[in-house]
Amino acid sequence: MPSTVISTMQYNAESSTLKIIFVSGMIYEYQNVPLEKYEAMRISGSKGKFLNKYIKGYHPFKKINNASDDMN
Repeated sequence: MPSTVISTMQYNAESSTLKIIFVSGMIYEYQNVPLEKYEAMRISGSKGKFLNKYIKGYHPFKKINNASDDMN
């Protein structure tokens, strides 16, 4: 099911990093995310709710450039 807030999710199993690209263009990388948690988020009915309930506040993150910044 498409998300209204998340445009794309990318998971790097080697580094256990989950990259979230939001519809707004903001990009965040969440660290130390287990593969099982990513898989659960991928199949969840609401990716935004899953992110808020199980990822934010549990995994360190860093903000990356906005997606639109890459086009300049």
